[in-house]
Amino acid sequence: MDEVRVALIDDHAIVRQGLRAMIDREPDLRVVGEASSAETATAMLDRTQPRIVLLDMKLAAGSECDGLALCRSITQRYPDIRVVVLTSCAEEWLILESIKQGAKGFVLKDVDLTELIRAIRAVHRGESAFDPRSAGVVVRWMHGSQRPGAAASDITAREREILALLARGLSNVAIGQRLYISAATVKFHVGNVMQKLGASRRAEAVYAASKLGLI
Repeated sequence: MDEVRVALIDDHAIVRQGLRAMIDREPDLRVVGEASSAETATAMLDRTQPRIVLLDMKLAAGSECDGLALCRSITQRYPDIRVVVLTSCAEEWLILESIKQGAKGFVLKDVDLTELIRAIRAVHRGESAFDPRSAGVVVRWMHGSQRPGAAASDITAREREILALLARGLSNVAIGQRLYISAATVKFHVGNVMQKLGASRRAEAVYAASKLGLI
């Protein structure tokens, strides 16, 4: 039986330890590396060369979903690695955006071990894997359900610039420095564009904007 090399990216050491203990019990699976942040993940992946990455979406305190950017980076830089999102957030926009960024699976952390192991093996075989709640979201999306939001024409050129920088994970201060405006002005624009897009969080606004083709 071929060994499936698995890497864990989660900011909680106790979660990584628990996952490692459970996964390593399987005869065909082996955890070969761990990382606690996006900053340490690349070096770990270069060193361990896993086939599957279990990736949490929230990797830092105060961050909304910095795992999305890392998911995109992994799938672009390492085309042979398959990402399975393992997170506690089941919001529809996050599930769909994870798929858009290259994830092959989406599993909530409250899933039982049998389902998680099944998902890892399925993704390794080249299939997709979703827990029941995530699967329902994907099915509705595939059948053409659309999320309400603003029209592209409602978003100003300045708001597009800010959305593009939000998508890169920049803070209000960093965006202000790029655009030569104050952080307070950036905050004002972010609030406006979030309201237009019907978003309650910055990452959700980025997702809605991407669906409208704004970024």
